[in-house]
Amino acid sequence: MDDLPDALERLTTRLEVLELRVYTLEHSSDAPGEAAVPRSEQARGSQASAPLSIAPEGGMFPVLGRAMLGMAGAYVLRAVAESSSLPRLAVAALAFAYAIMWLVWATRAAAGAWLAGTTYACTSALILAPMLWELTLSFKVLPAPVTAGALGAFVCAASALAWKRNLTSVIWVANVTAATMAIILSIATHEMASFIGTLLLMALICEYAASRDRGLGVRTVVAAAADLATWALIYIYSSPQSTRGDYPVLGSATLLAPGFALFLIYGASVFFKAAVSKEKITVFETAQTTIAFALAGSSLLYFAPRGGVIVVGICCLVLSAATYAAVFVCFDRDLERWNSLVFSAWSAALFLAGCWLCLPQLWTAACLGAAATVATVMGVRLSRVGPEFHGMVYLLAAATASGLLKVVFEVLAGALPNRIDGEVVLVSACAAVCYGAGICCREKSWKQQWVDLVFASLAVGAGAALMVQGMMWLIAFRVNPGPHHLAFMRTLTICLAALALAFSGSHWRRVELTRIGYGALAMVAVKLVLEDLRLGHLEFIAGSIFLFAVTLIAVPHIARMGQSA
Repeated sequence: MDDLPDALERLTTRLEVLELRVYTLEHSSDAPGEAAVPRSEQARGSQASAPLSIAPEGGMFPVLGRAMLGMAGAYVLRAVAESSSLPRLAVAALAFAYAIMWLVWATRAAAGAWLAGTTYACTSALILAPMLWELTLSFKVLPAPVTAGALGAFVCAASALAWKRNLTSVIWVANVTAATMAIILSIATHEMASFIGTLLLMALICEYAASRDRGLGVRTVVAAAADLATWALIYIYSSPQSTRGDYPVLGSATLLAPGFALFLIYGASVFFKAAVSKEKITVFETAQTTIAFALAGSSLLYFAPRGGVIVVGICCLVLSAATYAAVFVCFDRDLERWNSLVFSAWSAALFLAGCWLCLPQLWTAACLGAAATVATVMGVRLSRVGPEFHGMVYLLAAATASGLLKVVFEVLAGALPNRIDGEVVLVSACAAVCYGAGICCREKSWKQQWVDLVFASLAVGAGAALMVQGMMWLIAFRVNPGPHHLAFMRTLTICLAALALAFSGSHWRRVELTRIGYGALAMVAVKLVLEDLRLGHLEFIAGSIFLFAVTLIAVPHIARMGQSA
């Protein structure tokens, strides 16, 4: 009984050999080079080779022949349209149906016949594109909105037919054809709004497909086409009326809609991917959303009613608050940190833009200084570099808006200003608070050290400028100050600041203070040559050189004391 399975196996093998011999004898007239194999092996071989097939049913030439037949049919329809034997609208309907038929044929190709599917899709595109061009421009049968609708219907049909099998080639051909024709026809017909609507529909379809991991590559082409068309609309309609003679007049709502729709599509797509799907945002999505927001803001600046700048600024502030909320609610505990960084950068940029656009100078400086203080304190509390970096950016923007940087340069190296405004003092105090918030932290990364260096530089520069201004104000009660008095007071102030920085850096182990102290020494050396020796009296020159010599000796000694301790 144990030998029964082996015996059955040997019997089966002998039967297969006999069947093979009989098959060979019966088909001896077939091609001699064709190997005779059992049907089971043939079936397995055909299944294995199916994905590698280029074109079914005979190879590549029959596929090209069918495509040429399709082009011949297109020319027949064009001849019918020229002969006026049928109404041209009926011919247009037949031609569109004919193009869709070839699109259906492209999606019905065998699974491995990628060349056949691509060829039939290209045939459909070559039938549709010239037909729409001539019916719109030559025969004047189709108005621009109908042509734009036909392009949108073509893309929708291609997406629906190729969805189940994810036929990438069909999707690429349909979207590239429709995007190219939309841009060309918008230029040729000057009816830009209709074709931009088609491109926005295509962008919406591509983003929905991308959310299902389909058609990820073609979305870049569609996005670029939509961006280009929207930018062209803004550029043309923001120019004087005399430069766009035969372009139709569009209302404010029509001019504002493309930019806002584009931003809504990509903003919603990015938010859904990051907050709902918890997926990493790509570089393309980051850049495209930024471009879409810039286009929306530009359209609002150019085409909104009076006060559009203020409206843009308010929108930026609202979006900044919403984006910051999303960072802390949706991404703060997420393992993927890239999304948090992207949304944080957007929030900072929106906040800066909003403050610059809709707030006066004093309020801009105050808001940016307060934001810098809050962000820095929060970053120190949470031990995160991101909020501290945002605080540094806000503080630099506040220093620029208030004129602090200009005042520091004028007081320490230029013409002394008549007075110092209150916002300069306010931002100087914010700089001191921002630096003081992290002074208790011992261990810091190199990124945090650079942030602290910026904070300390602004605070020290502002303090030195205020000190020079105050001393010159006191001297004015006794004598009429001249250039030599100002040069000596600047040297005295900078030398005292260098000594104080060296002592503070060594005492509190703050390396950024020591670096600023050595930077102050270099500044005094340059200043002696360019200002003191050129403008000062002999006694003031001697005093400046003496101060510099003492400081040059004392600063390294004080710094080494801290290192040895």
